[in-house]
Amino acid sequence: MKALLLVATSLVATPVLAQSMDHSMHDMPGMRMPAKPASRPAAKPAAKPAARRAPMRREVKARAASTRPVRGDHAGHGGVIAPTTGAPPANPHAGHDMSAMQAEHDMAAMQEAGAAKAGTDLVPGNAPAPAPQPDHLADRFWGADAMARSRKDDLRRGHGGMTYYQVLVNIAEYQVRRGRDGYRWDGEAWIGGDIDRLTIKSEGEGDRGRSLGSGEVQALYSRALDPYWNLQAGIRYDFKPDPSRAYATIGIEGLAPYWFDVEGALFVSNKGDVLARAEAWYDQRVTQFVVLQPRAEANFAMQDVRATGTGSGLNDLELGLRLRYDKSRRFGPYVGVSWERQFGDTARFTRARGDDTGGFSFVTGLRVWF
Repeated sequence: MKALLLVATSLVATPVLAQSMDHSMHDMPGMRMPAKPASRPAAKPAAKPAARRAPMRREVKARAASTRPVRGDHAGHGGVIAPTTGAPPANPHAGHDMSAMQAEHDMAAMQEAGAAKAGTDLVPGNAPAPAPQPDHLADRFWGADAMARSRKDDLRRGHGGMTYYQVLVNIAEYQVRRGRDGYRWDGEAWIGGDIDRLTIKSEGEGDRGRSLGSGEVQALYSRALDPYWNLQAGIRYDFKPDPSRAYATIGIEGLAPYWFDVEGALFVSNKGDVLARAEAWYDQRVTQFVVLQPRAEANFAMQDVRATGTGSGLNDLELGLRLRYDKSRRFGPYVGVSWERQFGDTARFTRARGDDTGGFSFVTGLRVWF
């Protein structure tokens, strides 16, 4: 009998002692032991859901999170308790769509079993790319050689081999000066590609109420030396003054450092006369639409040519300053001032004819291109 009492007493005292140990360990600093969760009722078998779409993984996770019991402090134990709604604890598996979970499980099983992979599931490697197809459909009708030349020409045209053109009249002005007013023009037109071009240049001047004083036209072949400089060669024809002259021409033009436009040319006439010309100008942008253009031009001769009134050495020099309004780059009106002077024998020939050898003039004109 005593043995039975001792056994019963030990069975009853064991849970009490364990609970007191849990409380004592819980009260220790830095220790927090969760209480034993309350027993849950046996889960009822879930009814088979009706035919519907399988929920997305995000929806499955949201439903699972909504059925989890709330963690809270139960008498300081920090255990897990059921919601305090008075209702019995919810089945943790209730609301889970077992068909979706089963589908994911089956997919993982198939991948582990070595199912066929594609796209980004493939293992990366370093195998060479497949060889391109060597033929084109047009080759079967027009021949491979003919189509190869056609594709090469098309590629060249699409990468700088196109044909361009431009007409630029840099000076077209009316000059107001002491004595008799005058006019002047200077422009060029070209057509071609990035490397080879045909260039036509013309310039001249005269006095109002009189016949044309001087005029010339040049036809030049232009060859690009680099992105900024062109070598030019061709002919020049002076239709004024009389008698007219024809010249073989070679020159260079381009964009010097700091964006100076520069031109230089050497002329040899059919009579053996040798002339030279140098000119430069610079577009200084004052505002977004206002441009100030200083300009200089000088002409030289190797010998006196009395028939045309040209003396040896420096024939004449022109310095100008023009203020242009470039609201549109294609059409720019301007005003300015110009100073011209003849030198040496050229000035002596001009005074002998009774004309002025130079001076200041106020100019107004247009700079246009298309």
